[in-house]
Amino acid sequence: MNRSSQIEASIASCGRAIAGLSAQVALLEKTGQALVDCFARGGKVMTAGNGGSAAEALHLAEELIGRFKADRPALPALALAADPTALTCIGNDFGFDQIFRRQVEGLGRPGDVLILFSTSGKSRNLAEALGAARAKNMVVIALLGGDGGPLKGRADFEIRVAADTPARVQEAHQLIVHLWLEMIEGGG
Repeated sequence: MNRSSQIEASIASCGRAIAGLSAQVALLEKTGQALVDCFARGGKVMTAGNGGSAAEALHLAEELIGRFKADRPALPALALAADPTALTCIGNDFGFDQIFRRQVEGLGRPGDVLILFSTSGKSRNLAEALGAARAKNMVVIALLGGDGGPLKGRADFEIRVAADTPARVQEAHQLIVHLWLEMIEGGG
């Protein structure tokens, strides 16, 4: 396959992954409303992911604290992968599987929302964070890929992107983040 064909195949694959979200519009609306409701009652959003999914989690948190399109008050959001001192301390003292759990235990409150980003659903540290969020009576939203892996069916809300590569899943997750931000800011 030549380079042009590879590019065309990647574009088509991305289009299929994003088009698959149209079957989940009601769920996208519900999760967006869950975020709006969280902020309305004074709660915060915590995000977590590994690698490229950590970048997606960081992106959502920074848009909430900053802004997406509209000038508005900052919204309380925290990306759990953002603090290297916390990650290395917790990883060193308790193990990598605990890096998000400990932060949720210390910072999470009932009614807060934890959003997990994973292309495979196989990250043990996300499963541990989910358990801590449950213990805190937090709402958990999982953005997953493929078959959802071990995280499938464990969150309050689960949006799964059926795609053949992590890159396509992350691209669809990016669209979801932007859709949520539009809902939160009241625009479209």
